[in-house]
Amino acid sequence: QVQVVESGGGLVQAGGSLRLACAASGSIFSVNAMRWYRQVPGRQRKWVAEMFSDGTTHYPDSVKGRFTISRENAKNMVYLQMNSLKPDDTAVYLCNLLIGSRQYWGQGTQVTVSS
Repeated sequence: QVQVVESGGGLVQAGGSLRLACAASGSIFSVNAMRWYRQVPGRQRKWVAEMFSDGTTHYPDSVKGRFTISRENAKNMVYLQMNSLKPDDTAVYLCNLLIGSRQYWGQGTQVTVSS
């Protein structure tokens, strides 16, 4: 069983930056894919970044050029660097790890961007 814990959220002004961190209790070396999602109350959870085991990354147009996903295998960590933040980026951000056919989710970390 893999435990996933996010951190790094907070309140930031528009145009600012935050780096979110996702700590996995086990090794992420065998992770097939890692993703960050965000969710606003009452709305569908949306994917904002993904990285596959070969290092390939993808982003939706809404965050492309502003968000960067990365990993640090030695520390079992996944990061999401968020720059040029906008009020529309306000949400709970969740880390998702795909290991084999199983998905593991954290509880999320709140990001609030003020205008």
